[in-house]
Amino acid sequence: ERKQDSGYHGFAVRSDPEITLEEDLLRRDLTINAIAEDDEGRLIDPYGGERDLQQRVLRHVSPAFAEDPLRILRLCRYAARYHSFGFSVAPETMTLLQEMVSNGEVDTLVAERVWQETASALLEESPAIYFTQLRQTGALGRIFPEIDRLFGVPQPPHHHPEIDCGVHTMMVLTQAARLSTDLAVRFAALVHDLGKGTTAVDLLPRHIAHEERGEKLVKELCRRLKVPSRVTELARLVTRYHGLYHRAEELRPETVLKLFQQLDLFRRPQRLEQFLLACEADSRGRQGFADNHYRQPQRLRDYFQAVMAVESQAIIAAGFRGKAIGEELQRRRIEQLRLLAKRDG
Repeated sequence: ERKQDSGYHGFAVRSDPEITLEEDLLRRDLTINAIAEDDEGRLIDPYGGERDLQQRVLRHVSPAFAEDPLRILRLCRYAARYHSFGFSVAPETMTLLQEMVSNGEVDTLVAERVWQETASALLEESPAIYFTQLRQTGALGRIFPEIDRLFGVPQPPHHHPEIDCGVHTMMVLTQAARLSTDLAVRFAALVHDLGKGTTAVDLLPRHIAHEERGEKLVKELCRRLKVPSRVTELARLVTRYHGLYHRAEELRPETVLKLFQQLDLFRRPQRLEQFLLACEADSRGRQGFADNHYRQPQRLRDYFQAVMAVESQAIIAAGFRGKAIGEELQRRRIEQLRLLAKRDG
């Protein structure tokens, strides 16, 4: 294949017996992927892939790497996948990636391909590495400007010893990967604080109403990248309501019930655990807080179990009809929450 135009569609493919194995391997992306084996088991390694495997280096084979902008995302995904094995990107390869970004190649990527690579990266063992590597290349600001602008934004050190919002976001994603293999949970953890990137400078390090601002940014990001609706919806809800999660032990019964309704838990009870996991990752994704015990998850589970114990059939059997059924259901649920809160202090 040879590059003829911009983007990853701009290739002409030639296939004939005159092409040598070495020429074919030269077109591969990384040296570790440019190793062949003959019928007798002997390695054919003209570009040092075996050496780079031993040294745990992700290195491009040739300048042809720069012809496909998708390789920027893919290499960052490989860095996330093999981070725990000690792999790192070769300096000359990082320089090439930065040049590709500067040349505008990354801007030709379509949303579907960006999301496909990002979704795969989020499911890797060390997903935060994908985003930190993208940031190093300069591509994070082009593809995920909402995430990129978090870096360098301060937070109150009492609650966030790591201070930097971008650093906190990567720590939260790392904790989400530790807690869950669910793509929706990990993505929600990634985007939960986007609103902090738009806080007015004169208000810093406080971030008043960042949840509402963040919800709008999450919707826009998900629309732009064509993120699946189930992933989008959890991300939106975690972004908007994670502040209530953190104050679970202080909430009035009416606020707790409203939270459950906003999360649509009475139709989608499985969403509670997703919400709790993403929010717990937020608690743990702070310097020195990773292994603390948090009471909020069990408190909210207990609250939800209490309201679910109130059945509409019993209300109907008691003679309530029409609109009065819903009103009585609401009243009894709030009463259950009030009793539970009083019991638990």
